[in-house]
Amino acid sequence: MKIAIGADHAGYDFKSKVIQFLESLGHTVVDCGSNTEDSSDYPDYAHKVADLVSENKIDQGVLICGSGIGMSMAANRHPNVRSFVCNNTDIAKLARQHNNANIICFGTRITDFDTIKSCLKTFFETEFEGGRHQRRVNKIERGQ
Repeated sequence: MKIAIGADHAGYDFKSKVIQFLESLGHTVVDCGSNTEDSSDYPDYAHKVADLVSENKIDQGVLICGSGIGMSMAANRHPNVRSFVCNNTDIAKLARQHNNANIICFGTRITDFDTIKSCLKTFFETEFEGGRHQRRVNKIERGQ
């Protein structure tokens, strides 16, 4: 799977660890920044990742900031993006099964790295169930 990842300054330290973890699972990772701990604006990185997902240039995305909330809000402004903040494996599984989520967001101030790894593994191993959920996912997009 080809995965885009982005992080602001608060997520910078975890980003390199997440990249290593995803590559160890056999995924190809595209790093969309930040490449420094200097203060940065999370929407810049959320938009880079969401653009790639929205345009089907990448399979799925990972965003990391202090809370995950701002990243998710910015990403969800893009067509065909279904982003969510995750802090446990149940949420990761349900977001894939029921919502066909394609960008997972983490907050380094609220989620430890071991939990992030577990959530990522669950997220990327879980399939969308389709069926009755597809109708609901269709309604997420405006005008459907």
